[in-house]
Amino acid sequence: MKQESIQFKNINISFTDNGKGKAVVFLHGFLEDKSIWKSCVKQLANSTTRVITIDLLGHGATDCLSYVHTMEEMAEAVDAVLKHLKIRKAYFVGHSLGGYVSLAYAEKNPDNLKGLCMFHSSARADSDEKKKDRDRAIKVVKKNKNLFVNEAIPNLFNTNYKPFKRGISQIKKIALATSKQGVVAALEGMKVRLDREIILNFAPYPVLYIIGKHDNILPYEDLIAQANLPEKGSYVLFENVGHAGFYEDEEATIKALKAFVS
Repeated sequence: MKQESIQFKNINISFTDNGKGKAVVFLHGFLEDKSIWKSCVKQLANSTTRVITIDLLGHGATDCLSYVHTMEEMAEAVDAVLKHLKIRKAYFVGHSLGGYVSLAYAEKNPDNLKGLCMFHSSARADSDEKKKDRDRAIKVVKKNKNLFVNEAIPNLFNTNYKPFKRGISQIKKIALATSKQGVVAALEGMKVRLDREIILNFAPYPVLYIIGKHDNILPYEDLIAQANLPEKGSYVLFENVGHAGFYEDEEATIKALKAFVS
């Protein structure tokens, strides 16, 4: 995957662009980067499908912009990449944080979406309890980012099913390379994000939820309820998966995404 970049508000936004034809935009989750989509790019990018992966603000090879990276700012950076590539309509696949950003983009550019895949992600805002958790996490990160990363990453996986040592190790490596400012700015941005369930109610495009039955971050029952809101809503429930289906069940992930974008 050849890395490319553009300037956005005087910072560097990193992305990849592979294949030709209908565009599919992949947005990674918190503490990740665009490399998590490597298998998806390999399987989906061809002569009829163009796959774009983007490092969100403060993640991967994309610079930090401010102390708080709001979902709206992240969506603006995504929009800048798509305008640079002259892509007007695309499918969006957003993992966790990437789903929040996809919804912020969809709110501003509803006509630019061919479809939306919420991959272990939610349209709801943080609850008061979750906001307190974010504040606690920010305090830990400021004192010892590595401690936070080492505790947070295994929680993304259903380790009762398999140890997933390789996947945990790979995401830890990405997370440990993420700057302290990038981690804090994302936590602050997720904490203040808006509730966007209303977008699902009026979505004129297909919406697919990919859900892990053993997700420790987002209860699967809540996500099934959200998946039933759009007129063209559907969901896939992965039985033995936590919050990292792209590692935990790569085959089922690729199958679901291929079906969705076709």
